[in-house]
Amino acid sequence: MSEKCVECNGKGYRVTGTAKCPECKGTGKSKSIDLMKLSEKDMANFLKNGSSCDNCSGTGDIEEREKCAACSGKGVFYKCKVCGAEMDRLYQGDEVCHSCAKQQIVYKLDNSCTLDELEVGKMYHSTVRNIADFGVFVDLNSNLRGLIHSSNMKGPLEVGEPVIVSLKEIKPRGKMDLVPRNLKEYQTIELEKKLPIMLASEMAQMVGKKVKVQGEVIQIKQTAGPTIFTIADESGQISGAAFESAGERAYPDVEVDMIVAATGEVSARGDSFQLEVQSLKRLTGSQETEILNRIEAAIDSRAEPYEIEYMVESEVLENLRPIMKKAAKEIRKAIIKSTPILLRHHADADGMTAALAIEKAIMPLIQDVNGQDGEYHFYRRAPSKAPFYEVTDVVRDIGFALEDAARHGQKMPLVISVDNGSSNENVAAMKQAQVYGIQMIVMDHHQPDDVVDEFLLTHVNPAHVGGDFGMTAGMLCTEVARMINVNVENEIKHLPAVAALGDRSEAEEAKRYIELVSDKYTLQHLKDMALALDFAAYWLKFNPGKGIVDDILDFGDHTIHNNLVNVLCEQANEMIAEQIDVCMAHVKAQDLPNGAILNVLDVENHAHKFTFPPPGKTSGEVHDKLCHKYEDKPVVTIGYGPDFAVIRSRGVLMNIPQMVRELYEEVKGGGVNGGGHLVVGSIKFVEGMRTEVLSKLVEKIGAVGVE
Repeated sequence: MSEKCVECNGKGYRVTGTAKCPECKGTGKSKSIDLMKLSEKDMANFLKNGSSCDNCSGTGDIEEREKCAACSGKGVFYKCKVCGAEMDRLYQGDEVCHSCAKQQIVYKLDNSCTLDELEVGKMYHSTVRNIADFGVFVDLNSNLRGLIHSSNMKGPLEVGEPVIVSLKEIKPRGKMDLVPRNLKEYQTIELEKKLPIMLASEMAQMVGKKVKVQGEVIQIKQTAGPTIFTIADESGQISGAAFESAGERAYPDVEVDMIVAATGEVSARGDSFQLEVQSLKRLTGSQETEILNRIEAAIDSRAEPYEIEYMVESEVLENLRPIMKKAAKEIRKAIIKSTPILLRHHADADGMTAALAIEKAIMPLIQDVNGQDGEYHFYRRAPSKAPFYEVTDVVRDIGFALEDAARHGQKMPLVISVDNGSSNENVAAMKQAQVYGIQMIVMDHHQPDDVVDEFLLTHVNPAHVGGDFGMTAGMLCTEVARMINVNVENEIKHLPAVAALGDRSEAEEAKRYIELVSDKYTLQHLKDMALALDFAAYWLKFNPGKGIVDDILDFGDHTIHNNLVNVLCEQANEMIAEQIDVCMAHVKAQDLPNGAILNVLDVENHAHKFTFPPPGKTSGEVHDKLCHKYEDKPVVTIGYGPDFAVIRSRGVLMNIPQMVRELYEEVKGGGVNGGGHLVVGSIKFVEGMRTEVLSKLVEKIGAVGVE
């Protein structure tokens, strides 16, 4: 129960300065020496170097010390191990206060205790195990059993009944002769075996030996046999198997996130090690705080991201570096702590490349921490159909997380949202996630709203440093991925170029990323990969499509990649051509007051439904066609349906998120919401107010400036 004095670090004094040694007058040499008392080794050293002063150890200086005022020179603060009362000094060499020492002490043995911890004459708590004709057998712990002979019994005892016993004798072969005691007043002291406290990383050298491990419980998994507790300390983690009975939860009072001390024997399990748990106790108070602080400090150091040079020159990226490093560190920290990762992304080329960059970076780290099957328990990737985190998404995510917590004892996940998450449309879902303690990181390039930041660990968005949507999520996440795991650079180097082309980025960085991989991929091939991703995403719906997405992005067999991209692009282009052929005849154009050409298309009635391309991409393809037709003129294209409108523009200085907010206020009963980028986005409204909303929208577009 003693606590080291933090003021003097347990020394009992503090050093105030140094002074010349009075014995050797600062020379560091001894005045005289008895050669007869020197060993052969000391004699050789003396002949070579002379004799050192014993008082200053040859330095010539001694410390000037002052007694520590906080602990009065003791170096520790004593507390009674029975009642916890503070003590000025030990009582007869023991950490027991004077009043407790006068009461009778009964020891409660930890399961780690063996015969070595027992002393004849002392009293112990026990439980009746079974009854025989000649006496009663009692358990002092899970390992120690003794006999109360019938000649020593003063009355009947029942199986399961607690009884205090005095150790009368330890007979050969460890047999114990016990005597029951009936005490009215006593103090209980828990007794543990003194074992070396080892780190998880040191288990290899302790196989077959008993040790103690202190750390945080990060997972509890109930098997058909033992309960498996995963305990993490500052060096790593160790699995502990505790057995009560087949399929029964051992130590039900211990939960995830608790700081515990586990004792047991270390065994080898293939390439890993396991602690066969004999005792598992929750630690509280100063012990808990000290261990938790130690673990957090070590994890914080291990989680530091890699220092990288960006793959392309970019002022926006340089300005974002601090917040990108913070995102990388939080992700690395979550992996080290075995927090499950849920990667949410928009289901398009930019969102998928952003997600795959992060996935390729974190997967090796997850496997390093949690084993080769770690990806199945600590990682999941899920696409979002909308460019924001919908309530549909969060309800699914919470459901999966609660199932994993119940079945595998896992923590709530860290949600990483890429290519969505920045706008106020995300708030409803974020609030639900917050109820369950789910933390979130957003890396997005949609126009951000400040309101989301209160729900996030960190928020990476180019708009925060003066950038715009041309810096795509795929670009941002590839650079963050390199900060997480620098070894994946060559594998994910092409992803920013695919993202740029998929999102039609005109940023200078886009051109540089494309040029960076031009020796391996032609411009057309990069465009084909982006189209193939969009096409696959449409048919995958809510499925992450792990295998097919990997092949599209050339993470597997290169021949399969080429053949697959060719087939998907051929099918996609055929469907796009058919859709455009139908739609172009129904496009209505008009000149706006600001000189822009407005094109509108009813995609509900004049486009194929429930097939590729969907309304958003259909509107984008029509817009591209019209931009070629009206070259060098500002162009706006609106594809609308019963309760939505998709907006694409070129050369028109719009702020779609701002327009959405204004429409919400100005069109009463319109139920307007939506957003996106400044000049590319979508809005939703109630069907009965479509005419009013679209009329007001066109009015606002005609009033903004043009390039």
